[in-house]
Amino acid sequence: MNFSISPDGIDAKPTPNRPPSPVSEAQMQQAVRTLLLGMGEDPDREGLRDTPKRMVKALRFLTSGYQQSLDELLNGAIFEENTNEMVLVRDIDLFSSCEHHILPILGRAHVAYIPNGKVIGLSKIARICEMYGRRLQVQERLTQQIADALQGLLKP
Repeated sequence: MNFSISPDGIDAKPTPNRPPSPVSEAQMQQAVRTLLLGMGEDPDREGLRDTPKRMVKALRFLTSGYQQSLDELLNGAIFEENTNEMVLVRDIDLFSSCEHHILPILGRAHVAYIPNGKVIGLSKIARICEMYGRRLQVQERLTQQIADALQGLLKP
């Protein structure tokens, strides 16, 4: 594959995985502790004692799409196929996080394309949606990234 998808669209050179954070796990946990204090909570009470650790782990999972690339996700699974009938995957559960408020975006995606000599497995379409969903997003960019990925991969 001679391209990759950057946050702004197709890029001619490979997109490296995001570099390691300059902020340590302990610093992130301290930030969560500070937020709890700012809400008037006691981060040392039993129910909140491990919340900073759990919240950092959850945020890392919810933004794990930054650590994935299309190359890794597809693992070479693009196939030559002489068909021109629409490929449609409906009702793909989609979970993301709004970049403005870090609140959930929940929805369903319906993705379709008309092949032009190449196809990918249907499960890969759902994985592409998941990869871009697991980044801080706005819905409009998320949709464009999915469309750009399919356009760049398959030229449908």
